[in-house]
Amino acid sequence: MKIAAFDIGGTSLKMGVVTDQGKIVAQDKKDIMNHSGKEILDGVQSWLAQHTDCEGVAVSTPGYVDPESGHITMGGAIRDFDDFHLAEWLREKTALPVSVENDANCALLAERWLGKAQEMSDFLMMTIGTGVGGAIFCNNALVRGKQGRAGEFGSLLSTRPNSANVRHYTMNTTCTMRVLTENYSMHTGQKQEEITGEEIFSRYDNNDPICSRLVTNFYKDLCGGIYNLAHVFNPECIFLGGGITERETFLDELHYHLAWFDLDVRVDTATYGNDSGMLGAVKHFLRQQEKA
Repeated sequence: MKIAAFDIGGTSLKMGVVTDQGKIVAQDKKDIMNHSGKEILDGVQSWLAQHTDCEGVAVSTPGYVDPESGHITMGGAIRDFDDFHLAEWLREKTALPVSVENDANCALLAERWLGKAQEMSDFLMMTIGTGVGGAIFCNNALVRGKQGRAGEFGSLLSTRPNSANVRHYTMNTTCTMRVLTENYSMHTGQKQEEITGEEIFSRYDNNDPICSRLVTNFYKDLCGGIYNLAHVFNPECIFLGGGITERETFLDELHYHLAWFDLDVRVDTATYGNDSGMLGAVKHFLRQQEKA
């Protein structure tokens, strides 16, 4: 069985064809400008038109998602998807079975299905991108919370808030690529859209003083969040996903800064990197089909 799989991000749409055994047989990526919902939907339709042998559609997307109905209450980085029934829209367009799940939950499901967490009963997934996401696996079950919003690690405070908006002091405002480029723009005057997180890390490698400060702060705040999560959940491992984690030296740099925190917990990168979202979306799709 082949499933059309999509991983929606703040700046890109990853598209694939995945078998029910978790093998990716085709894949591509489309850049998304200005977090446009229309561009994403156009990209999804174009991919489906090219792969008409698929028997289902599986989607990983940011925000608050009802995993049973596929309704998105809040679209995260894609605000065009606020109060949008994506699964229903796709079923009308394709007449295929469709599933939609939160992106961090998908990354976690991929790790449990095919990755290093296959034998783990307690682990966490943190995703780092336009925002910081998270997912929780405790006592052999995915934890969703009362409103299906458990695992919003980006809302953890990274510093003590003053009288301003509390949300200005969370991991979402200190540990994302968007914030790195925003802070670099503020310091240098260069337009934010002209710089990427990858370029900032490249300049960090070349000892650029501004980038050295920004990246060091990024790691320190990320480690603070990991410290809190380790003590709240006592997991066997905290996995990290997102494009930045594919940086060759990422894990070594993270562990260097983690040494200060003296944690007794394993911290590792997601097994399948940027493919985790698509693979986890397929796992969720297969679970939904078993219930049908």
